[in-house]
Amino acid sequence: MRERILRKGAQQMGINLTDAQVKSLLGYLDLLQKWNKAYNLTAIRNELEMVRLHLLDSLTVVPFIGDGPVADIGTGAGLPGVVIAIMKPDTQITMVDSNIKKVNFVRQAIGQLGLKNAQVTHTRVEELVPEPCFKQITSRAFASLEDMIEWTQHLACAEGEFLAMKGQIPSQEINLLSDRFQIESHPLSVPDEPGERCLVVLKHG
Repeated sequence: MRERILRKGAQQMGINLTDAQVKSLLGYLDLLQKWNKAYNLTAIRNELEMVRLHLLDSLTVVPFIGDGPVADIGTGAGLPGVVIAIMKPDTQITMVDSNIKKVNFVRQAIGQLGLKNAQVTHTRVEELVPEPCFKQITSRAFASLEDMIEWTQHLACAEGEFLAMKGQIPSQEINLLSDRFQIESHPLSVPDEPGERCLVVLKHG
């Protein structure tokens, strides 16, 4: 059932998953369920809801990811960072979180899934010193756009962009930054999930 929902959902989103990608995504899900019993990594417990609200939701940002390097800030249990790493094996991704239990889980997942293009760092994002700079910085329900920029602008390349996964279009947050950035908003859709989703892309003007 979970594999069918994953494959069908991704296909409806215009993403054709390989067998290897399905195996890795479901392997990650298995690890998340196992660790969640002890470490409370996510409030979602139902496996099929995890497929939709974690795996498919994270897949929505993948078409916007370039050749990296990418930073996923406030990655939590590795969302969307681990999913991006699975889908974009040639893109280097650094996941950042200040919660040591979640970082330990992500580190374990990277190792068990053999994700050579991924790493995770335990630190506050404001204190991260990047080398080199990041071409893209992603976040999923991390903070307001203004706080995201304030806390991460030192990580971005001069031509870098910020990709914020949001629910409803945060018009008020966008207005606060519209004089400093070129801002695009893209609707995101997860099959069988009615909640509004969007991706806000910010580039230096």
